[in-house]
Amino acid sequence: MQLSPTMQKYILHWGEMGTRWGVNRTVAQIHALLFLSNTPLNAEDIVETLGVARSNVSNSLKELQSWGLVKVSHVMGDRRDHFVALQDVWEIFRVIVEERKRREIDPTLTVLRECAIEAETDAALDDAARKRMNDVLGFMEMLGASYEDYKHIPPATMLKLLKMGGKVARFLGPDDKEE
Repeated sequence: MQLSPTMQKYILHWGEMGTRWGVNRTVAQIHALLFLSNTPLNAEDIVETLGVARSNVSNSLKELQSWGLVKVSHVMGDRRDHFVALQDVWEIFRVIVEERKRREIDPTLTVLRECAIEAETDAALDDAARKRMNDVLGFMEMLGASYEDYKHIPPATMLKLLKMGGKVARFLGPDDKEE
């Protein structure tokens, strides 16, 4: 596949952003390539286009499939697996947030809840540290609950909410007090 200069820039930048988000550069670049591609690509196409090792492409495709961002597609007359990326930006965002919650937030909540229980009987833990631990637990639980509230909102409604962001904050007022 021949990449235009703009496609190259996009793919390279997506790889850089991936590393900042804790994602392997090649995984992010392959995701960007498949997202921009108008046709399903096989692993050899990806190797040739991005100039990366076949084993790296194979592992990266498995990672993208485990996230649900890339699916296998079959092409008539070709026995090789071809790959396509989700094309809907909202669906990509939803899948990424869901997976990050499942892989990062949920296990953290489990440990924080265990720590909260253990903190009740830990004589060596002072009240200030216990309070900070509980504050983090409360914040993480609120974050998880907010995600559960928002995940079923249709994209059009979510777009309206996002566009209203600053207006909602001004409507609610400058009151910083906890409820």
